[in-house]
Amino acid sequence: MALQHEPTAPHHSVQDALRVLETMARRTTPVTDTELARRTGLGQERLTPLLRMLRREGYVEQTAEGTYATGEALARLSSAHGHEEALREKLQQTLDRLRDSVGAAVYISRYVDGEVSVTQYADGPGTPKVNEWVDFRRSAHATAIGKSLLTQLDHAGRRDHLARHRMARLTSRTITSDRLLLSRLEAQPPTVPVLDLQEYAVGTVCAAVPITAGATVGCLALSLPVEHAYRLRRAADALNREAAPVLLSLAI
Repeated sequence: MALQHEPTAPHHSVQDALRVLETMARRTTPVTDTELARRTGLGQERLTPLLRMLRREGYVEQTAEGTYATGEALARLSSAHGHEEALREKLQQTLDRLRDSVGAAVYISRYVDGEVSVTQYADGPGTPKVNEWVDFRRSAHATAIGKSLLTQLDHAGRRDHLARHRMARLTSRTITSDRLLLSRLEAQPPTVPVLDLQEYAVGTVCAAVPITAGATVGCLALSLPVEHAYRLRRAADALNREAAPVLLSLAI
């Protein structure tokens, strides 16, 4: 099954961030931002927000002298011992922060062995998660998560998935024509969030953006009660902008 990868803004940010971290990891002493800019080839206008994000995530620490050194979060994720647990904790911290900043329940999902799998989420009293009234594995055609994952497969991969999972009508808005769904997936730009406007559940709207790392297809998603649908586009754009820390955690 081939994948369709087209670079998005978060992917570019992650590549730049990895370049910064690799440069710092090769140093035995803290480094100035001027030297980082020279060694990575990144201008200050690009480097400054990257360093801010890396500090916030704990991958970089700023010394009293104003120089930069690798942080504890990077050491934990880079260690072979306990990597999976460290990654899960880091992703959960990021999801919790995202939930609070976008004001919505947020989810990480992967496409594993031909199936949709929601691996982690963050919700709360004011940001309830979606009631999974139909197994997400059987409803990819109707969810933002499922459609985002399917857009990252090639045409044969999409057809294979739909052949294994009947496109049931879950609401009056659900697409049940594989021809129509496939044409919409084909036309979906990778940099634009995929939306679900009450296609999976009446009363809920969702959005998802790709977070493919390596050969693993994944996405970051959010859900809102339909009375907050007016916030969906803005929240989806924020989710897209904030996808870089999640991608970075998966890439380290």
